[in-house]
Amino acid sequence: MIPYPDIGPIAVQLGPIPIRWYSLGYIVGVGVGWWYATQLIKSLPLWPKNSAGEAQTPISRLKLDDLVYWVALGMIAGGRIGYVLFYEPNLLFAPWGKLGGVVPFPPALMLWQGGLSFHGGLLGVTISGLLFCRKNNLNPLGVADILAACAPFAVFLVRIANFINAELYGRPWDGPWSMVFPTDPLGVARHPSQLYEAFLEGFVLFIVLRIATHHFGFFKRRGAVTGLFLSGYALSRIFVENFREPDSFLPDFPLDLTMGMMLSTPMLGLGLFLIWRAFKAAPLQTKT
Repeated sequence: MIPYPDIGPIAVQLGPIPIRWYSLGYIVGVGVGWWYATQLIKSLPLWPKNSAGEAQTPISRLKLDDLVYWVALGMIAGGRIGYVLFYEPNLLFAPWGKLGGVVPFPPALMLWQGGLSFHGGLLGVTISGLLFCRKNNLNPLGVADILAACAPFAVFLVRIANFINAELYGRPWDGPWSMVFPTDPLGVARHPSQLYEAFLEGFVLFIVLRIATHHFGFFKRRGAVTGLFLSGYALSRIFVENFREPDSFLPDFPLDLTMGMMLSTPMLGLGLFLIWRAFKAAPLQTKT
C-alpha cells in the first residue's frame, strides 16, 4: 500500500474565496488546450489543401480565440447541469449555503460540491460549439476535430484534481499501489482510480490522437478525430468504471452497470459511427 499524499483541495486562498485545484484543473486545461490548438493550426501539412495547394484549416486563429470563451462557458454550464441532473438532482432543492461564509449561494452552483459531469460538459461544449459555428459560418465537425485533439489536457488535469480532492476513488483493493483515502468513511485500501482515468483518458488518449493526426492524416477526414476521441474516452471510462467505486447515492443498476458506463455507451456508438463515416468518404483535398 502507498500512503496517500494529502495535499488538500484548496490551492490558493484569496480572502474569503478559495481557489481549488479542481477549478485550476479546468482553467489550466483550457489554457493549454488553446495553446495546442494554435500549434495545430500552424502545422499546415496536417490539413487538406484546396485546388490552389493552400492548406485549409477549419478555423482561423482569430476565431479560435473567440471560440475558447464559448467552450469554457459550455463546459462549465453543461458539466454542472449534467452533474445535478444525472447524479444529484436533490441539489436543486437543498438549502442555500454561503460562499466564503458571507455570500448566499445555491448548492446547485457550488462546483466544489459534487463537481462537474464530463458527459454533461461534453453536451454543453457541443451546444456552445454548434452555436458558435452557426454564428461564424464554420463547419462544426472540422471545429470539433480541433477541440477533440485538445480535450485530453483538461481531462488529465481534472482527474489529477479529483485525486488531490480524494474523491471518485476506487473500489476496495489491497494491491501494491492501493491507498487509503482520507474522505473514505470505511477507511479501507482502494484503487486510485482517478490516476487510472488520468492516465487512460488523458495521457494515453492524447498520444493516440497525436499519432492519428500527425501520422495518419485524420484531420484530412472530417469527423475522424472527434470519433476517435469519443470512442477512446468511452472505452477508457467503461474500463476504469470496473475499478471505480460507484456513487453511493445512486441505485444499483442491473448487470453491475454504473452511470458512467451507461453514459459512455452512446458516446462509443457515436464515435465509431463518425470514424466509419469519415473513412467511408474520400479524404478532403479540395475546398468544400
